[in-house]
Amino acid sequence: MSSGGRAGGGRAAGSPRVQGLALGALVAAAALAVLAFPFRATWWGGLLLAIGEAGVVGGLADWFAVTALFRHPLGLPIPHTAIIPANWELLARRVGTMVGDRVLTKTYVTEEIGRIDLAGLLAAGAQRVTRADLEALTRTIARWLVTEVSTGTTGELLARMRRLLAEQPLAPALADLLDAARSHGWHERMVAGVATAVGDALDRPAFRATTADIIDGVLARYRETMATGPRLLLGLAHLFGVVDRDRIVRALQTGLREVAKDPAHPLRAQVAEAVAELPSRLRTDPKLAARVEALKVEALESPAIARLVDDAAAAVRQALAADVASADSEVVGWVSDRLDRARHALVADSALRAELDAWAKARVIELVERHHGRLAVFIENGVRALGPEGAVRLIEEHAGDDLQYIRLNGTVVGGLAGGAMYSVHLLIRLL
Repeated sequence: MSSGGRAGGGRAAGSPRVQGLALGALVAAAALAVLAFPFRATWWGGLLLAIGEAGVVGGLADWFAVTALFRHPLGLPIPHTAIIPANWELLARRVGTMVGDRVLTKTYVTEEIGRIDLAGLLAAGAQRVTRADLEALTRTIARWLVTEVSTGTTGELLARMRRLLAEQPLAPALADLLDAARSHGWHERMVAGVATAVGDALDRPAFRATTADIIDGVLARYRETMATGPRLLLGLAHLFGVVDRDRIVRALQTGLREVAKDPAHPLRAQVAEAVAELPSRLRTDPKLAARVEALKVEALESPAIARLVDDAAAAVRQALAADVASADSEVVGWVSDRLDRARHALVADSALRAELDAWAKARVIELVERHHGRLAVFIENGVRALGPEGAVRLIEEHAGDDLQYIRLNGTVVGGLAGGAMYSVHLLIRLL
């Protein structure tokens, strides 16, 4: 396929050494035929001529056959040549079907997944990881989040969350969340954390102005529901500065900081009681669920709430950036503590590893069962993506030497066959 392959418009397959060996055998057979031709009348000259001619025919025939797989020999559009490029779509489809349906069968993939010692891999990996590794990984991920998740990206994520919340009923999810919070004692820490975060956020002018706008909106809606007399009194109180939104904001900030500092604050006890009974009410009281849904819709459509969420997200991002930049980051330490605790549990608890092993394998097998039908299509598309020229190059790169040895063998076997046939002819003549 060396000289003929180039004549056919493509590069030769195989390494230069094997190409030269195949071409050398063909040239040697032709030279033998030429040198033996003047002595063809003798028995030995005829034998050498037969060997040389048969070697040339065998070598050329195999060159034609190998070249016809990839391109038109000598560039001539001979029928049934350039087989791979001409039948590329069919070849890709058959490769996908063969691999998906006969090689990577559901049974085979399931058995191979079952043989994997996932529990041992988890234990070995957990033993190699150190606390310092976990801290470095956590810090790297946190820095990446702070750097890469821009304000625009945060806004897009919040918009998607709003759309998701608008589509899903809030009451059942809120009930499950409250149950989980109570079982782990998160609601107490959450109250303190939210009170601290909102109290500190009220020091920023933008957040403070947004909160004041919300208070104005609440007061306005409250005044609309009041009778004429109380509405007049509330208007006068507002006129003389008795009801002032800035004063309300300051009182709110002071109250929030007291809640954050005092674990025995009455508001915390009230929140704990409300959290204890609220999940069952959310699941069983249709009127409460409807009110929650209405509040959700109103909050999602409120520009003031949207600004408040944006301000809170910016504040969290700024606080996270400042914390991660410090050497003794609280976020990094908190996440690393949990990861290190999980690492030690994996190493020490064989039952936990076995449960994780069984769970992971079950999920993977479910995916195999569900999506195995797409495997043939996936492989077919991957093969088709190579394109005919890419497939030709790939096969020539990986099987080029073997194809050249086919040419070499054709020359040698052809010469031997020609010599054997001539020997039989001589034997018949002698007999």
